[in-house]
Amino acid sequence: MGFDPSHSHIVGFNEVEKKKKVEAVIMAEEQENNLHLSPMDETRKKKKKKNNKKRSRDTETDEEAPQVEKNGESMENEEVEEGEVKIHKKKKKGGSGIMSTEAFESLGLSEATYKAINDMGFENMTQIQARAIPPLLIGKDVLGAARTGSGKTLAFLIPAVELLYNVQFTPRNGAGVIVICPTRELAIQTHAVAKELLKYHSQTLALVIGGATRKIEAERLAKGVNLLVGTPGRLLDHLQNTKGFMYKNLKCLMIDEADRILEANFEEEMKQIIKILPKNRQTALFSATQTKKVEDLARLSFQTTPIYIDVDDGRTKVTNEGLLQGYVVVPCAKRFIVLYSFLKRHKSKKVMVFFSSCNSVKFHADLLNLIQLNCLSIHGKQKQQSRTTTFFDFCKAESGILLCTDVAARGLDIPAVDWIVQYDPPDEPKEYIHRVGRTARGEGGKGNALLFLIPEELQFLRYLKAAKVPVKEYAYDESKVANVQSHLENLVANNFYLNKMAKEAYRSYILAYNSHSMKDIFNVHRLDMPAIAASFCFSNPPNVSVNINSSKQRNKMRKVDGSRHGFSDTNPYGKRNVDDIRQFVRH
Repeated sequence: MGFDPSHSHIVGFNEVEKKKKVEAVIMAEEQENNLHLSPMDETRKKKKKKNNKKRSRDTETDEEAPQVEKNGESMENEEVEEGEVKIHKKKKKGGSGIMSTEAFESLGLSEATYKAINDMGFENMTQIQARAIPPLLIGKDVLGAARTGSGKTLAFLIPAVELLYNVQFTPRNGAGVIVICPTRELAIQTHAVAKELLKYHSQTLALVIGGATRKIEAERLAKGVNLLVGTPGRLLDHLQNTKGFMYKNLKCLMIDEADRILEANFEEEMKQIIKILPKNRQTALFSATQTKKVEDLARLSFQTTPIYIDVDDGRTKVTNEGLLQGYVVVPCAKRFIVLYSFLKRHKSKKVMVFFSSCNSVKFHADLLNLIQLNCLSIHGKQKQQSRTTTFFDFCKAESGILLCTDVAARGLDIPAVDWIVQYDPPDEPKEYIHRVGRTARGEGGKGNALLFLIPEELQFLRYLKAAKVPVKEYAYDESKVANVQSHLENLVANNFYLNKMAKEAYRSYILAYNSHSMKDIFNVHRLDMPAIAASFCFSNPPNVSVNINSSKQRNKMRKVDGSRHGFSDTNPYGKRNVDDIRQFVRH
């Protein structure tokens, strides 16, 4: 195809490369068993291995961080020293500070639940768990706000399981607890954690999500399900149309990632669900940020004034402590070859790359696989079985590359991600925070994040700074970028299928760019179209229909307008009250 691997020079993110031993392939039987387990199992399985590697990893020079050049001077050694200082400080302070000193044993849980928690490898609670579980156990309504990776899934599932146990729910009683999640993947993960907690209990559990076989779900609901996890659309479908679905005895409604649910256009479904469900119930609502729509949903959901829990008030930065964050300014035409070189260099690591559209993920995944840089992909146009399989495959992998849209940016707990690469910039600082939240998760977690920007987008850094996101400038060595542009252009030009996908990805990129809310920074009219075309491996801009001035495109937003009351560098979250500097607000 004209692609010469000898041109695959490593990008000049100057680092000390260490070969990573690939572990033996997991046995087929173990894979089958693990398919139904949560990724926390994967974390526990790898804990011993990671502990053995920890000493050597801590004494390495910062092999992950690209070479930093600031004011023309190499800052590589300074980066290493800063990284080491941070590590030592982190150990003194007890990691990322999400853990509390309270043990699960102090909660007075049932023997079956406590045994399940022990099996999961947990002894002490995180801060959100220590503050949210006690009031939930005594039936209080809770409105919770906590950063990603803080352990809030267990914070609401443990009280849910205890409630079902204490009232002795059986299948004939129907649904006692319903948990609503914004995405199918998060629902699958929450269901897996709930399955572990219910291991020694007799109560029943089920999952209802779009893309799964509705008939099978309906049959299971008719038999009686005590703890139900689902997405809003499919849950509403069953509430309205599944005759055997018993929900009149509902005791508790748990809503996870409420802001993301509303951003995904489920506002109307949520209103209908809340209207249908019994009013005499306990409610818990968790949201990473509080927008006006979340506040409206809270008013609709709670029958009494909830206890407000925010473990993140007063933090000096909103991202995880062990996360090293940087940005690299790349000319538009060279974006892909810089990305390719970076991924080639880090193929022994676990890397997630974010794109702005499904078509872009599809094209780049096929292109990278074709040039023998193997990668996985998750996006909204995939069938659910494919998304689920890919998700668990990446969770279990020691290393690998996952290309994804923002469907993977919230809530998912993927073990040991080394790098988060934002190839297409996020729509706003809040989205940036949720993307990078896939790495450096949990107590003592470490990871790296890299944001690609073109020169016209540098003003976005002001908003990140105002949102308390610390990023440093990284530079790449021009001479070491893979010299493969002409080979890639020939490959795309001569492969009909790849050429078609490249055109669709090119078009989707422009439309997604035009839908950015922060148009003072992401202005589609300032884009260099020939350079954009080059980044999609075209020698000239392709002939595609892109009408960015249509009324449909002018009105289109990548998300529901839930928080945009006017972005500025002094109001990075678009709050109604510009003077409120907290990420989480209560009214």
